[in-house]
Amino acid sequence: MSSLAAARADNFYYPPEWTPQQGSLNKFHGQHALRERARKIDQGILIIRFEMPFNIWCGGCQSMIAKGVRFNAEKKQVGNYYSTKIWSFTMKAACCKQEIVIHTDPKNCEYVIISGAERKNEEFDAEDAETLALPADEERGKLADPFYRLEHEGEDLQKGKEAEPFLVRLQRSSDLKHADDYSRNRALRAEIRTRGLSYWQRGEI
Repeated sequence: MSSLAAARADNFYYPPEWTPQQGSLNKFHGQHALRERARKIDQGILIIRFEMPFNIWCGGCQSMIAKGVRFNAEKKQVGNYYSTKIWSFTMKAACCKQEIVIHTDPKNCEYVIISGAERKNEEFDAEDAETLALPADEERGKLADPFYRLEHEGEDLQKGKEAEPFLVRLQRSSDLKHADDYSRNRALRAEIRTRGLSYWQRGEI
């Protein structure tokens, strides 16, 4: 690429008819700095790349759209939560051109599907999955109160005693997985060499 072509590609080429009194190059050419992304800027809409925050089911063809899939979305402000803006993202699914609308939820630090799709339910029961259940949001807020903690300290100790056998099994399993791999591999290779030597001496190989 020639130096002139490179300058034009970077938008640093100033044509002979341009003068400093005419302002920036974007103003001189009558275009926005964001080019095509700002074609609806007069309506308060900006075109962005939106990445799907979770797995969803498309409302048009019931296909699953995976978390991380990116779309060209129209971003605009639709309200406020105190001083935090609530943004709306409108996009079309690649599978069937279904329009999907997602809003931000500053109160719960989440994204909410407004129309065009349904969030895939990936919740599970803590007991069935053999995991420890985390306290609910309301209970986590109460834990900051020292009197509440004092009242429920006995219950927490009892739950800890009941979960102790499970925690011991987890610790034992972790110890087996993260043992001294070098020593175990060395012992295994020594055993294989000993067996191979005995087979060779007996003429089996």
